[in-house]
Amino acid sequence: MNRKCVLVTGSSIGLGSYIIRKFASYNYDVVITYNTHKKEALELQKEVTQKYNINALIVKCDISKENDIENLKNEILNTFGKLDVLVNNASIAIDTTFDDKTKKNFMTILEINLVGTFLVSKTFGDIMLKQEKGNIINISSTNGIDTYYEYSLDYDASKAGIINLSHNLANYYSPNIRVNTICPGWINTPMNQNMSEEFKKQEEDKILLKRFAEPSEIANLVYFIANDEASYINDSVIRIDGGKKC
Repeated sequence: MNRKCVLVTGSSIGLGSYIIRKFASYNYDVVITYNTHKKEALELQKEVTQKYNINALIVKCDISKENDIENLKNEILNTFGKLDVLVNNASIAIDTTFDDKTKKNFMTILEINLVGTFLVSKTFGDIMLKQEKGNIINISSTNGIDTYYEYSLDYDASKAGIINLSHNLANYYSPNIRVNTICPGWINTPMNQNMSEEFKKQEEDKILLKRFAEPSEIANLVYFIANDEASYINDSVIRIDGGKKC
């Protein structure tokens, strides 16, 4: 069967794993990448292959390293011979007080979140150009639009950069490759489990729906944007945050 193939970076845990599950449930072959969570990647591979009877490739990849991305490309082409959808999901955050922010930490955030997204997009966008079709979805954040926290200013800057990068990629890769940006607000993921209940309640009160998103709700939007039902949605920045109080 000639299934479509999706690559989701940073997909062994958190939101990325839910995106993998969503595409697998719709008969996509999937590429799971990890940097440190190998055990979880293997568990996810076993889950989706057994449940959905699709093919799942696992590749260790630090998206700030060009050699790792080149290896990822070779693994995908050797296994599937193509790539239909790229979801740039991998990112990190190093939350500290403003006084504790350092150039090293700031550059680490930019290298992974922003430069890594550029490197992966360029590598697989060029493949899609040769195919004359493809779809790139970049995961940014409402932090890149109008939600600001000084303890995550480096993360916020990287997510704003992704939005700008996406506009340029959409322009460069038109008309055969659609490029869109999804900007979630708060999500119930492991990254957010350590916050205090008091802070979580304060943040929920700012949301019209009065709750954080479930990862599956974001994955549903990613899948919709990737497919034919959304074939005329391009170069768009789509926020999914439950509604923000004015």
